[in-house]
Amino acid sequence: MSQPLLPTAGLFIGREHHLPVRVYYEDTDFTGLVYHANYLRYFERGRSDFLRVAGVSHTDLLEREDPAAFVVTRMDIRFQRAARIDDALTVVTTYDRVKGPRLFISQHILRGTEVIATANVEAACIMMDGRPRKPPSGLTEALRPWFAPPDPILP
Repeated sequence: MSQPLLPTAGLFIGREHHLPVRVYYEDTDFTGLVYHANYLRYFERGRSDFLRVAGVSHTDLLEREDPAAFVVTRMDIRFQRAARIDDALTVVTTYDRVKGPRLFISQHILRGTEVIATANVEAACIMMDGRPRKPPSGLTEALRPWFAPPDPILP
């Protein structure tokens, strides 16, 4: 009996998470280029699968006695090239640091070695009523090996 085929959640190369993404017809506008809003979806998949591969489950966070979730509070995106139908892309994600309830994340999308788009993301950990909270200790501990070394210039 064969194992079920599961979707890939990507892999870590150093502290970077790499997620392969294929551009489908549904991702494009009438010109065959990726519609700009779909890059947000690719970035979201990269952040979510980073957590999954690092051992953090969104379902587990929601099922805790003190449930936690995430909201994006800031996203700065730079579109540098256009992705096209059938392109094989890679979403590269790093979780750089945590400060209070905030997580700072850097992402870029590649086609081979060519940078298509970059994003600097700030996400906040929240309680189910929407108020900010520090990430649960298990989450911080699971992510600690992936954070960037401390920068003495950053507050």
